[in-house]
Amino acid sequence: MLEGCTPPGGELAAAYRANGYWRGENLSALLRSWSRQYDGKTALVHGTTRLTYRALDAWVDRLAAGFRAHGVAPGDRVVVQLPNAPEFPAVCFALFRLGAVPVFSLTSHRASEIRHLLEVSGAAAYVLPARYRGFDHLGLGLALREELDCLRHLFVLGEVPEGCGAVPLDAVDAEPVELPEPDPSDVAFFLLSGGTTALPKLIPRTHDDYAYQTRTAAAVNGLTSQDVYLAALPVEFNFTWGCPGVIGTLGCGGTVVIADGPTADDCFKLIEEEGVTFTSLVPTVAQLWLETAEWSSYGLQTLRTVQIGGAPLSPELAARIGPGLGVRLQQVFGMAEGLLSFTRADDPEEAVLTTQGRPISPGDEVRIVGEDGTELPLGATGELHTRGPYTLRGYYRAEEHNRTAFTADGYYRTGDLARLTAEGRLVIEGRIKDVIVRGGDKISASEVEGHLLTHPAVSRAAVIGVPDEYLGERICAFVVADGEPPGLPGLKQALQERGLADYKLPDRLELVEEFPLTGLGKVDKKALAAGLAAAAAH
Repeated sequence: MLEGCTPPGGELAAAYRANGYWRGENLSALLRSWSRQYDGKTALVHGTTRLTYRALDAWVDRLAAGFRAHGVAPGDRVVVQLPNAPEFPAVCFALFRLGAVPVFSLTSHRASEIRHLLEVSGAAAYVLPARYRGFDHLGLGLALREELDCLRHLFVLGEVPEGCGAVPLDAVDAEPVELPEPDPSDVAFFLLSGGTTALPKLIPRTHDDYAYQTRTAAAVNGLTSQDVYLAALPVEFNFTWGCPGVIGTLGCGGTVVIADGPTADDCFKLIEEEGVTFTSLVPTVAQLWLETAEWSSYGLQTLRTVQIGGAPLSPELAARIGPGLGVRLQQVFGMAEGLLSFTRADDPEEAVLTTQGRPISPGDEVRIVGEDGTELPLGATGELHTRGPYTLRGYYRAEEHNRTAFTADGYYRTGDLARLTAEGRLVIEGRIKDVIVRGGDKISASEVEGHLLTHPAVSRAAVIGVPDEYLGERICAFVVADGEPPGLPGLKQALQERGLADYKLPDRLELVEEFPLTGLGKVDKKALAAGLAAAAAH
């Protein structure tokens, strides 16, 4: 177990093993067993690339040996920031096989986030695209390598100028070597928290817990070797990677089709050509798919199930998805920290449209508590607490935060407001934590506020989410000016220059003389939101 992680242990760990949740399997060995079982069947499709299970496993062997030859060692943390492409799963499985630990990063992350991930993980290596969607990732990587002592290696997808010291990913190739098997109870990789703090925290996922999560999610959905999964959302999302996603599909012998992005027309073409049977979307993307489906000539007949998660889904939009796309809707509530809750194929329609289903595992424990921490009666709304065989027991190197994020008996305080129906289904009512969900991306209001306060024309700043028909929420920044009031374009440019990701930039600017305060002297964000709503109503 890596230093800085809370080890799974004690009676609960013994129970998870005794109940067969944790089988002592590591993800690298699982891929090897899938290769033996499914051999020449197609595992991955992306553009003109088609890889069989055997070819994927062989590629992973050579990548693992190549990373080792270039100085990556077991236990090294490696930040992986790659677009949707076969290289993402291949690199991650190669690092699993080597015993190194991937740290997943979004392609939209910039200097602020990447620096943070490298520093908190102590990463020795960074796998990145040379350039993606107009951004010079290699330039950022080279600058951070000069700045950070821990970062020794850059591995680049794309062209690399001679003499810069970065290694093209194509050159990470060597004859396979015997490597020790990773410990199934050790950390396999790190997911990122969804923005409930200023910068993401690292979520350690073990081989045992993730193998169980993906196997169980696939079983709940009845996946078989005939299924074809479309990875339309970023593959580094927990939702896309393992709910059941890429890993769950491969574990069943199915085929994963990787889309460059969730654009409806491109995805519809892939659905028709590859016979896609299920996919995962956020509500904003689902709405755009519905609009495109009204005029698109592509056939979606093979598409059986569309999972919707990542942000609240209104009952009105939920009711349109099945008829509009000719599919079964599955509502998903989940978190990179663990707990997954799905609606089921045999659930009544009302439950599918208005609830987030039931936890996927009999080992999942959930309780709804009031502000004083006492468990509330059935049907009451309070904070959702959970623990289980695939839910974390502590963030990485975050001892102070862990003291408040977990209860004394090991339950994770999710920060979500929820209630349980009489049938045991979860209904998510909102969030306690100060987070904006914009198009499925979770943004910490306090992080954006902190960046705004560095601007010389900003005296005070408060950031809230405002409802939006397409994105769910947009980011509204309230600013008390210091001297000449700033404009929104100038603020955005300043935040970009600080390395803030584009999806975190304010969509709207409201200049105010002062902020309303609560009785405790804090900025009253509810009053700010109410003022905007009242102004919009007139």
